[in-house]
Amino acid sequence: MTPNPQNPSALTIYAVFFDLSIGRWHGSFHQFDAKGKLMQKVSTKLAASSYGEDELISLIQTLYIKQSPSSTSISRHDEEPEWAEYKIKETNMFTADKYQQIAFFPNERAFSLRYQTAGMLETVLRQGVLGEDDTGEESPKNLKLPSRRPSIVCENCLYSQEKDRRARAFHIMDPKGILEMLLIFLEDRGDGVPFHPSLESNSDSTNRILPLLGKWKGHSQTKRSGVYGATIAEADTIALLEMDGKGQLIQDISSTSDGGDVTTNVHWTGTRSDDLITFDGGYQITLLPGGMYMGCPSDISKNVAESKSFHLEFCWLESPEKRQRLVRTYDVEGLAVSSTYFSETKM
Repeated sequence: MTPNPQNPSALTIYAVFFDLSIGRWHGSFHQFDAKGKLMQKVSTKLAASSYGEDELISLIQTLYIKQSPSSTSISRHDEEPEWAEYKIKETNMFTADKYQQIAFFPNERAFSLRYQTAGMLETVLRQGVLGEDDTGEESPKNLKLPSRRPSIVCENCLYSQEKDRRARAFHIMDPKGILEMLLIFLEDRGDGVPFHPSLESNSDSTNRILPLLGKWKGHSQTKRSGVYGATIAEADTIALLEMDGKGQLIQDISSTSDGGDVTTNVHWTGTRSDDLITFDGGYQITLLPGGMYMGCPSDISKNVAESKSFHLEFCWLESPEKRQRLVRTYDVEGLAVSSTYFSETKM
């Protein structure tokens, strides 16, 4: 198969996805509750490599979790930390397409994935927080674990436009369709990484909302889910977020199709309680440190009952003037049908 640069095949796109993932990643894993409160932070490493070629190529990933020392052992400061090893299931063209329903934007270096369980994420929490003290309890004290049967586990990943860094953000929705927790891996690639990047949670709520206020102009492209997902729409966008004197938030989003023949306008009003914004119509945004926020419906079951599609969003302001957003859209059956990538500049 000879790739056509004007119309790259799924195979070519998949090879780019592998190249983007391969390497040694050093970082930290953060658990937030639905209101944006940091619950746990764990140091992690990830080694990713591939084997095979063409349609048979596979991605091999091993996650290393800095283990919490046992509360009963006497540890010395000069001791090397223990790292628990977790083998992530192999990824290939079939699993990425059928099970993970991948949506990949090769030029923008962004992707969305679906997981059927939160097993990997639970392991990070158990090893990183409990370590050797883990007795296997389903609900250990002082540790919130994901549901064993979550309704949705969605990963939205954005790569830095300034350095070899990425943020992988996970929405965990409980069996009833309510947001259970938000999880973020912030990772740098390279062997000589001097420190693990992390999201500091010392900024107050006012500071978290301020960078988002104002007018943002950008461009979006929407792709169908799956390895063969084609671009189905592109648009120029303008998003305006304002806060009135009473603290109410007003959001106006305008989207004009590439041909200029269709313009869509969306108007939302919402209220803020600390780091949680709730918009009329049942959509919520959780403000996070590091210029990030994550959005989802307040109750997915209501959308399904009313036969309405819904979306999960991850936004990263890496600098005050630029941001990236990735939005994963689901149909009323709860299947990921498309993803939309936004690149925006503050006006």
